[in-house]
Amino acid sequence: MTSEYSIKQLSIFAPNTPGTLAEIAKIFLDSEVNISAFCIAEANNFGVVRAVVDKPDLAFQAFEKKNYLLKFTDVFAVKMSDVPGGLYEVASKFGAAGLNIEYAYASRSATTPTLVVYVSNTDISPETAVEKILASGLVLVRAAEMRI
Repeated sequence: MTSEYSIKQLSIFAPNTPGTLAEIAKIFLDSEVNISAFCIAEANNFGVVRAVVDKPDLAFQAFEKKNYLLKFTDVFAVKMSDVPGGLYEVASKFGAAGLNIEYAYASRSATTPTLVVYVSNTDISPETAVEKILASGLVLVRAAEMRI
């Protein structure tokens, strides 16, 4: 069950300099990889671009050829209500289930706002995390739906 909800997130480590984001975007363009969700975090002259894409393995290869430092991380995407309090509903249910959200970022398709989350509990398996999320009444987005 976990594999249908486990989404491969690509993390790209890059210098925090003018034009770097454009270079990253160009690599996605040239490799014909579509981005479903992404965020950028920064720390001391470098950044981490986290992206959920339709062809993660192809993207990885394209960035590897350009000598970027890369990493895959498994994340989940949770459907969120598009109303005031939508984020609170998701976050409070994760907290009540004892699941720590180390980081998250939002995405929105034409019909479904989602919150992409990385759960950092080391004492529970991904299967248990999925069970807890579903038991809380939240709806997980299947990995295949995020790659459309």
